[in-house]
Amino acid sequence: MIELSREEEKAIKALKRVAKIWPKSLWLYSASGTLCVMKHGHNQEQMNTNSGGVDPNYVITTIDISNDGGDW
Repeated sequence: MIELSREEEKAIKALKRVAKIWPKSLWLYSASGTLCVMKHGHNQEQMNTNSGGVDPNYVITTIDISNDGGDW
């Protein structure tokens, strides 16, 4: 089992609290280690470019939290 510091435990609890109030109109996207807050389209879909990538025009802001979007 991985032991966490008190600071790490507090950060995880805070993130879980945010998840409870997170609006359905927003989603998170990891772009090469940049955590982006994205806005859904009018029908709550994730907006893509014509080539199939995520549309960067829908980035609201970025958050400085280390992340990676790769699969296991």
